Amino acid sequence: MSMAINDNLKILILGSGGREHMLAKVCSQSPLANEVIVAPGNGGMAKEFTCFPINAGDNAAVLDLVRQEEVNFVVVGPEVPLCNGIVDALADANVPAYGPNAAGAQLEGSKAFTKDFLARHGIPTAAYGTFTEVEDALAFLAQSDLPVVVKASGLAAGKGVIICQTREEAEDATREMLSGASFGESGKKVVIEEFLEGEEASLHVIASGESYVTLPMSQDHKNIGEGDVGLNTGGMGAYAPASLVTPEMLADYEENVVRPTLAGLKADGIDFRGTLYVGLMLSADGPKVLEFNVRFGDPETQAILPMVNEDLLPSLLASAKGEPMPERLKFKEGATMVVVLASKGYPESYPKGEIIEVPENLPEGTQLVHAGTSLADSGELITSGGRVLGAVGIGSNLGEAAKKAYLLCDQVAFESKYFRRDIGHHELNRT
Repeated sequence: MSMAINDNLKILILGSGGREHMLAKVCSQSPLANEVIVAPGNGGMAKEFTCFPINAGDNAAVLDLVRQEEVNFVVVGPEVPLCNGIVDALADANVPAYGPNAAGAQLEGSKAFTKDFLARHGIPTAAYGTFTEVEDALAFLAQSDLPVVVKASGLAAGKGVIICQTREEAEDATREMLSGASFGESGKKVVIEEFLEGEEASLHVIASGESYVTLPMSQDHKNIGEGDVGLNTGGMGAYAPASLVTPEMLADYEENVVRPTLAGLKADGIDFRGTLYVGLMLSADGPKVLEFNVRFGDPETQAILPMVNEDLLPSLLASAKGEPMPERLKFKEGATMVVVLASKGYPESYPKGEIIEVPENLPEGTQLVHAGTSLADSGELITSGGRVLGAVGIGSNLGEAAKKAYLLCDQVAFESKYFRRDIGHHELNRT
């Protein structure tokens, strides 16, 4: 299927979380979009878009839906369909899709692949070892400084990373992963790496081969507890832009990380298209790559995309078709923040099925993004996940964005509502 850039696009957003809700909102505002549909979507998205309850990780089901609905552009949200090769399958059906092919998706699908890629191309990262056998891993641990980081190599929904303070913890984590007890097949290969200290920042670029355009720097808050304590989650909130990263620092990251990564992928025979999300540790020795993701971050997307002051769809489409990226995108002045409203108990066990009350009219400068929500038979909105909603505040500065986001947080009600009240604390304490 060939497509002029001004065609009325019927767009499928693949996925069901807050990231996909924000992508659907942004794409639906484009003059190029005739209709936006979502699969599988969630309860809140179903009030705005037609949702199709298929498994986003089932390539055959996705292809059937694309044919049935005559979709002519697909935006893939989560990592699982990308690692399953949905972009390759859609390419075979002549349907452009935003996101990397299966070869490119290995950057997220296999931490071992990524660490070897970084080492091979001289891109700064933590020292590491990769193991499939317990004895070899334990021998490596015996020589390692503490604390140490033990990672499941495969996909583990953002939870397969354990920072171990003692050797005993590290040995237990390694044994559990390699036995398949903690993360199934994803943990049967582990990466053990040095613990890096510093602040983290997330750099998102939209890439098309070696051509790319950067999005505003953001900072995510992974820990469940205020003050960045407690268990790691998929992310409890984020803000953009992160002033921690100056324009000079960003130029340095592009020079020493982004360009060598895209050049390395090309050299390895991978035509990378889609989002390259670089998780950076800003260490005393300079920036080091913690991880790559091959899709927009969640919840970072909910903070980054409202900062874009132009139609994003042409860039997504150009990336999907392997065309050059614009030199830069226009961004709004000011700042954005997203605060995740979770179910108490997340990331471990938590209740589901609680009725959610949301304000009829949202406060000015806010958006409510749905993640773990569904519709009860009665039509009422209920909780169905650990991260339930994202309250987005948009302001002239971060303090104002935070005020708006938290005003919305307080206006939403469900029984086990839990959220951190200190999102953006690094930045707010700096200014």
